Amino acid sequence: MPSVISALTGEYTRYKALADGALAQLTDAELVVTPPGGGNSIATICWHVGGNLRSRFTEFLTTDGEKPWRQREEEFARRTVTHAELRAHWDGGWAVLFATLATLDDGQLAEVVTIRRQPLRVDEALMRSLAHVSYHVGQVVYAARAIKGDQWRFLSIPPGQSDAYNANPGTEKPEAHAALARGATPRA
Repeated sequence: MPSVISALTGEYTRYKALADGALAQLTDAELVVTPPGGGNSIATICWHVGGNLRSRFTEFLTTDGEKPWRQREEEFARRTVTHAELRAHWDGGWAVLFATLATLDDGQLAEVVTIRRQPLRVDEALMRSLAHVSYHVGQVVYAARAIKGDQWRFLSIPPGQSDAYNANPGTEKPEAHAALARGATPRA
């Protein structure tokens, strides 16, 4: 039976791949487009997620997840960035998360960590973080699809292909879905 930590790592992998698949379809100019009705650009959302992950998972078990060096308000500033700049910040936050997850085991799930001076069990903190990431990844994918319109490459089952997929599913596991979102051909 897979561990809870490995299952959570798989889901984080799935959501990162969805956002990566969306980012790969955008130009530098499209990264900073303000979505219809206002709100944050994709670059701003990704900058925030990178900062959040870096703060939460640096010294995860021993220090408050809201680090004094984090500048959360600055994460939401309008910015112009290149793909390379955005990816460095985004991937840096994810690297801290994945490095921390690699050090954890299910025996630590009941331990207590602190986020903004509030105690949380490790399992609660991880679920909260996964929900936060999935929320923002949904925003990124939705905005990217709106920007690309008919040029959008679907990151999961394209419209009209559910029956064919259901006849031979191959991307239910996080790793397989992540590969599909990155543009690889899924393996059954």
